[in-house]
Amino acid sequence: MKKAAVIIVAVVLLLVVIGGASMYTVRENEYACVTRFNKIETVHNEAGLYFKVPFIDTVMTFPDTVLLYDIPESEVLTADNKNMTVDSYITWEIADPLTFYQTLGTITEAESRLDALTYTSLKNLMGTLEQNDIINEEDASERNDIYSGITEEVQELAQTYGIRVLDVKVKRLDLPSDNEQAVYARMISDRNQIAEKYTADGEYEASIIRNDVDKQVNILISNAQAEAAELVAEGEAEYMRMLAEAYDSEDKKDFYAFTLGLDALKASLDTSANTKTVIIDGNSLLGQLLLGPQE
Repeated sequence: MKKAAVIIVAVVLLLVVIGGASMYTVRENEYACVTRFNKIETVHNEAGLYFKVPFIDTVMTFPDTVLLYDIPESEVLTADNKNMTVDSYITWEIADPLTFYQTLGTITEAESRLDALTYTSLKNLMGTLEQNDIINEEDASERNDIYSGITEEVQELAQTYGIRVLDVKVKRLDLPSDNEQAVYARMISDRNQIAEKYTADGEYEASIIRNDVDKQVNILISNAQAEAAELVAEGEAEYMRMLAEAYDSEDKKDFYAFTLGLDALKASLDTSANTKTVIIDGNSLLGQLLLGPQE
């Protein structure tokens, strides 16, 4: 009886082991490939419980989700033979698990192959652009249009491995550390030249404005002086005319000469002067004024 019980227990355990080895589950986010002697027998991508030949069939699973691979930084050469450091990443997924298993077999191998494909595409693209086309102040959307072609090129090459490339993004395009300072110095020099040009243009425009203002000021002053001289001349002419009208007879002329003589006599007899002796010709107008009228 004991021997029979042992046999029964052994058989049950064997059945349990065989049953466990003949079943496998597939999750929502994975593919399951059943291989027999390194040959794929079936592929399942729907979640559930499945059966296989125990101890002969092997189940390999691959993710059925979008995967992200951060590509290590690499250097590329531009069209003007200058090095650039490219930092990028790629999003991808397994579209055909059968082809993926037959050509690559593992995620690590797939990432290595995508790394090589992306680097080749980036190198070819950068080889058509000069460094100034990459490092500038223009709208970045134009460069994004150029980089979008990388995704199409990598996808076309990767589909032979059962891979669908969703996107390739360039996170950063930078200069190698050994020539950063040289490029920065060149950029600073270019900005200084632009600033000097703006300054020179501003000074030139300012000189034109100043010269025009000085010209206008000189014209205004000249016109004002001419008008003033004309008014003075007109005033003197009017003064002479009025004098001529006032003294148009001999009596008026004698009276005018007499008043002028009185003014001169008054000035000569100014008590504030230090002169004490005045010599006057008796025939002069002042002498006649002092001596009185003569017959």
